[in-house]
Amino acid sequence: MTRAPVAILTCLALAGCSAPPALSDTDDRIQVVTTTGILADLVRNVGGDRVLVDSIVPDNADSHAYEPTLRDVRNIVYADVAFSNYLLLEAQSVIKTLDANLPDGVEQISLAEGATKYAAEIIPLVEDVSLDTIWLGLRATGDGARHGVNRSSDVLLTATNVTGPGRMIAYLTESFGNPLTFVDSGDGFDGDVMNLPPDAHTHMSWAFTEPGVYRLSLRADLMVATDTDPIPLGEQTITFAVGVDPHLSPGVTVLRSGHTDITSDIDTGEIRLQTDEERLDPARTVVEVPAKAWKEVPAGPGFRFLGRPGTRIHQLPQAVLGRHVHGEIDPHLWQDVRNAQAYTELIRDSLIAADPQGTVVYRANADRYLAELSALHAYVQKKIDGIAAPDRHLVTTHDAFAYLAKAYGIPVAGFVTPNPAVEPSLADRRRLTETLRNLHIRAVFLEPNLRARSSTLVEVAKREGVAVCDIYGDAFDDRVTSYVAMMRFNADSLHRCLT
Repeated sequence: MTRAPVAILTCLALAGCSAPPALSDTDDRIQVVTTTGILADLVRNVGGDRVLVDSIVPDNADSHAYEPTLRDVRNIVYADVAFSNYLLLEAQSVIKTLDANLPDGVEQISLAEGATKYAAEIIPLVEDVSLDTIWLGLRATGDGARHGVNRSSDVLLTATNVTGPGRMIAYLTESFGNPLTFVDSGDGFDGDVMNLPPDAHTHMSWAFTEPGVYRLSLRADLMVATDTDPIPLGEQTITFAVGVDPHLSPGVTVLRSGHTDITSDIDTGEIRLQTDEERLDPARTVVEVPAKAWKEVPAGPGFRFLGRPGTRIHQLPQAVLGRHVHGEIDPHLWQDVRNAQAYTELIRDSLIAADPQGTVVYRANADRYLAELSALHAYVQKKIDGIAAPDRHLVTTHDAFAYLAKAYGIPVAGFVTPNPAVEPSLADRRRLTETLRNLHIRAVFLEPNLRARSSTLVEVAKREGVAVCDIYGDAFDDRVTSYVAMMRFNADSLHRCLT
């Protein structure tokens, strides 16, 4: 039966709109769609000639920020099986497009979550807690079972009012350094909404133009599906003491350091302040923005919404730059080859379930590939073991290598800057320089698709006599086109540049 999504039919009805090539319902192979190229490569190794595989996110693209196209929708519509990594690796738009357009009865397999049944090991996502002020984000939590929540659902956190002596601006810096405003009390409250998938959080910068006490009123709503009305969850007010004494009343709890999220609970409907250790009632809590948190508005048109360049503002900085909505688990499991083996076993069993006639082929292909991965694991370990312990330090720009570090014993000495698309501050430069000097770092590592946006790192490394070498995280290119090639390249690059 021919399947065509509404988006395609509408497009084809318009003059001058043509549909690009896509998977076809006339091909007798099992048609598989994956979210990333790494997953597509794993599926091809298991499926062989019995499968036709297409990746939604193309090579050299950022899986965290990719926006699906019409071609992606068509491939999803014709799919017999779909694989995502999930654990909030992919942009929510990719997950929503995938889940909304799969044919009825077609299973979508989340590999990072499902692979734990095949002995994959997961580790918590470790973030920078070195800031000397509180870093304040937004979070959605709860399973929402009574509402029928799934991974395509959203919590809408809406700012409804701000009181205070000046303007409050809450914003985040996206992948290419562009600011995206969530709240700006100076232009009203039309469209001041942040969308978060369940069990996710994001980081924010909070800027205030004048010292004093500010109160931010928020409302949370739940969107279970795009064709349903939002479900009201709750309302709350968050208090900030900016450059003034935060002890506004007796017994108040003052938040002045560490990690805290303004958290909307899907199950209870409450909005609370959630630290790493405890839940706090906003009515009895004050977020301190100390006098030392002042900064000058940077030059350039992108930050004019904060004021004239050089104007002083108080700001709680965004701890991890980039529009990076994520959960509690690091999703980059494949940097440990043993986890890729668990993915392979889950892919094998999923293809067998979808195509029982191919059982013998899938098992044979999987066995061959698992043996190849065992050899790859040993190769990576041998290469990293060959680096002298004093030289075995990993400095990168992208938080994607914790599994590599843990599995093969190469400690992460640090990230050059929170996001390679953002120009490092003077403090970032100092920290980088001190790290390179104190640890006698021989090389820093950049993902090839980020090299063009990391000129400052290259300059500092050159000044310190430190090499800049390539390492691949979650995307292929023309040079590295398979998972095995990627991991071998990384091991060779680490060994060559650190010895």
